[in-house]
Amino acid sequence: MTTPPRLGPVGRLHSLWASRNALGRIPRWLVTQAAPVALGCIALFVANGLLIGWATAYDVLLGIASPSAVSPSWCAWPLSLAGWAMLPALIGGVVGHVVAQQVEAHQARELDDVLNELRRRTSLPPPGGS
Repeated sequence: MTTPPRLGPVGRLHSLWASRNALGRIPRWLVTQAAPVALGCIALFVANGLLIGWATAYDVLLGIASPSAVSPSWCAWPLSLAGWAMLPALIGGVVGHVVAQQVEAHQARELDDVLNELRRRTSLPPPGGS
């Protein structure tokens, strides 16, 4: 009996990507939706850090410094927009998924079950009964 051939790096990457649906909602969202946005922000920050300096890039990203006040400003404007729009959206998305997961964990009970429990606790007879 022979063993199957070992997967190469591309095969392992394909296998890993195909198994992403086995993840929970938040990890799957982070891998499929948030990762490209986060990688884009990181790439912008690294490019700006190399061009305008790390401290200045940080200030532009957070909105402390204006992108028009740094040189070269052509690379600082996309970083400023990323800090203004993409990062709050990414954080809001993570928080939204966490809140949705918590809400789903507390599923609603049927109205009849709630009313029956209230009747039992107050010892009222059920409707239609004597």
